[in-house]
Amino acid sequence: MYKNNRIAVIIPAYNEENSISKVINDIPSGIVDHLIVVNNNSKDDTAEVAKQCGAIVLDQPEQGYGNACLKGISYLSKNEVEIVVFLDADYSDYPEYILPMLDAIFSDKVDFVIGNRASNLRESGSMTFPQIAGNWLATKLIKIIWGYKFNDLGPFRAIRYTVLQKMKMQDRTYGWTVEMQIKAAKMKIPFTEVQVPYRKRVGISKISGTISGTLKAGYKILWTIFKYSF
Repeated sequence: MYKNNRIAVIIPAYNEENSISKVINDIPSGIVDHLIVVNNNSKDDTAEVAKQCGAIVLDQPEQGYGNACLKGISYLSKNEVEIVVFLDADYSDYPEYILPMLDAIFSDKVDFVIGNRASNLRESGSMTFPQIAGNWLATKLIKIIWGYKFNDLGPFRAIRYTVLQKMKMQDRTYGWTVEMQIKAAKMKIPFTEVQVPYRKRVGISKISGTISGTLKAGYKILWTIFKYSF
């Protein structure tokens, strides 16, 4: 069904040698034209494992989630692409849910899909209280300021490439996901959400696993919202 739709998957990865093969191997076969792992200054064998699994591996030595995503997007500028999927490398997402997300784009005729980590589908302990509270606050603020009702800032998402290009994404760190959703709201892009399960990641989170990481991410998300509100 999707073989002629030119699907690209971008997976930012920082020290994920123990999980990246699981993520790649769980992506449904035969639907992805460009499977890209962006090695974001890893100190382990993330890049080597990804290559062994058949991924295109790009190096982005400048750390930051947004930096990694921008590197992947830059690669796609030289290729024909219709849909871009963003997926985390820590195996907390379920890659097989790419299929219902693509269905939502092609069947519901929307341009943007968020994987909503619904509470009834989340593994216990997979999200910390600060993550849950921060998601609630950020999505509430987006609703109040721009009138778009999102339920999550989940990193698992799919978007039409032409729309992604128009967004002119800029954030290089923790504000990437919320920037995309703010721009979707400001541009009035048709979107939907697909409820997806979520599990405890492999290894320790570089953000939610530390107090400093949690505070930095929370600050950047809120700062991004208020920056675009003016």
